[in-house]
Amino acid sequence: MAKAKKSVKAVKSSKAVKSANGPKHLVIVESPAKAKTINKFLGKDFYVVASMGHVRDLPKSRMAVDIEHDFTPEYIIIRRALKTVKQLKKDAEGKETIYVAPDPDREGEAISWHLAHIFSEEGHGTKILRVEFNEITKEAVLKAFDHPRAIDMDLVNAQQARRILDRVVGYQLSPLLWKNVGRGLSAGRVQSVALRFVVDREREIRKFVPQEYWTLDAKLSATEGSEQSKIFLSRLTQIDKVKPELKGQAEIDGIKQELQQLPFQVSNIEKTEKRRKPQAPYSTSKLQQEAYSRLGFSAANTMRIAQRLYEGVELGEAGSVGLITYMRTDSVNVATSAQEEAVRYIQEKFGKEYLPEKPPVYKSRKGAQEAHEAIRPTSAFRIPDSIKDFLESDELKLYELIWRKFLSSQMAPAVDEHTAISILAGEKYGFRTTGKRNLFLGFTAAFGEIKVENENSKEAEEEAPEVLELPELTIGQKLALLELLGEQHFTKPPARFNDASLIKLLEEKGIGRPSTYAPTISTILGRMYAERKGGALIPTELGETVLDILVAHFPTILDVEFTALMEEELDQIEEGKREWVKVLKDFYAPFSEYLARAQTEMKSVKQAPIPTDYKCDTCGKQLFIKFGRFGKFMACAGFPECKFTRSIPTGFFCPEPGCGGELVKRRAKGRRAFYGCSNYPKCTHVVNELPKKEDAADASSEAP
Repeated sequence: MAKAKKSVKAVKSSKAVKSANGPKHLVIVESPAKAKTINKFLGKDFYVVASMGHVRDLPKSRMAVDIEHDFTPEYIIIRRALKTVKQLKKDAEGKETIYVAPDPDREGEAISWHLAHIFSEEGHGTKILRVEFNEITKEAVLKAFDHPRAIDMDLVNAQQARRILDRVVGYQLSPLLWKNVGRGLSAGRVQSVALRFVVDREREIRKFVPQEYWTLDAKLSATEGSEQSKIFLSRLTQIDKVKPELKGQAEIDGIKQELQQLPFQVSNIEKTEKRRKPQAPYSTSKLQQEAYSRLGFSAANTMRIAQRLYEGVELGEAGSVGLITYMRTDSVNVATSAQEEAVRYIQEKFGKEYLPEKPPVYKSRKGAQEAHEAIRPTSAFRIPDSIKDFLESDELKLYELIWRKFLSSQMAPAVDEHTAISILAGEKYGFRTTGKRNLFLGFTAAFGEIKVENENSKEAEEEAPEVLELPELTIGQKLALLELLGEQHFTKPPARFNDASLIKLLEEKGIGRPSTYAPTISTILGRMYAERKGGALIPTELGETVLDILVAHFPTILDVEFTALMEEELDQIEEGKREWVKVLKDFYAPFSEYLARAQTEMKSVKQAPIPTDYKCDTCGKQLFIKFGRFGKFMACAGFPECKFTRSIPTGFFCPEPGCGGELVKRRAKGRRAFYGCSNYPKCTHVVNELPKKEDAADASSEAP
């Protein structure tokens, strides 16, 4: 069935007055940086301005969605946008055409539609056309203006459906949390499922019971030949041709005694050549993952920096230049022109042998927006070193990451030689050593490989140790046993999620989309449902409480498969395959039933205040531990007459000489938790982490 294209009709007004001297056309983008970059590509007939993002949205003070009448939204001009809208209307006067040019995605299409609505309300009647481009270069921008189009209502409705769905869920669930847990809390389709991943992983870690196991390595050397001095390790991998499970020291000692009496000799040598293909250029999720793994950037920080690189950076005499393609994408497609440019650069820089036999084609994940491109540099010849003086440190790091990834994706495979040496000790014990050496760098010449931690550490440790340089041995060659090395290990629990691993799981499960990964993590942290510790995401007591309540009363909404299905249906709206109001109705029918039951059955988990031995600094009354939005705190028994509060002491004294205060947990708006002195502002001592317990004991003994 062919896609039925719906659009806002572009109407040319007979009242439009052509300016004799000024610009004939108005171009509206989201940001001043983007406007500045685009402005230099267009002639004097174009005037480029910024809307500063969305100009219309649902009001914050109420749900503003008429559920009974097909989920009709009540949009208003955002308060911060009132002045901007007034100026845009003034800028549009006398223009032949208004070009709306926000980002090439659902949000950008929605901004375009809202702008068109504002102008149509004013009776401008000026022709309104949509232009979109994946990169802010002269060629791409001019091409877009040569092929404008009408606003795509399928894209708009996909955004509307998502926005209204999240509003309905959030504004009906959140009051329940306020009533039964605490004020200021929120719930959401995607954020709550993401929180569930974090909480479930933490509980899995708590239940984990370490299991002891051992490995045994033999330190060996050749007894003859030119490689006699070469020493290498080989791991015990078989006992009577069966993989051993070594449980304890006594078993290891018994095997050692036997091995000391046995001859060691090479039983087999396998050498194979393996070609390693490069990975695809970055999608949004992969960029966020590798920016975290390689650079330590949070997902939110990665997107902020990428936005600046996309919109344009001042490069001296060249002016403002967009350095990368659009950074919210789940596609790994690359434009033919970009591939051809990469080929020219690779041939000049590395040589023809570093080019693949044919241009690589990468497969995007299911449901990806194939019309978009991967994240890549706008020019392969714009090497990082040539622009480093114009970029901030983090901008340069991220640009170089993107640039090298793209180049490597267009290069030939790397070629390695893998060697596996099997060794017999007598007839009973089998050892194995593996080695690898590179025969051809291929794509690794442009971009090294990321070392990925194996969460199943037991499997990783039991594998044969890999040695980069092995001695040249022959089958049947005798080996000298120098030492036997038994090592105790304990299985480890699965790793806590960090930005990279959580985004990877969200993508694998089909939860959220490129534009939502970073905001989802930020929301979880901002609501104090989780904290960062050493990069890991750890749920708070509050986060676990909220999740348990939601799972108990809204099992479907918190179901991973159901949430993924909803994402697919929202994508189908964009493709013109589903009607957006029908999707919302199908969701709301069971949701409203859950909601009705929860309103009567959900029980409060608010805890009664707990008395302490501390006294109020203001009135001297007893302090009680209370439970608020940000966790536990101490408050005066005289509330509301006395509003004194303080953080709960940690049991650690302030290390500043003569202070005598205690370290308490604090949190500043928009940042992670930290620990500061209870005597603030008199004492300004702060630390990000508490001292170790043994250090605390020393400090407490010295405290006055």
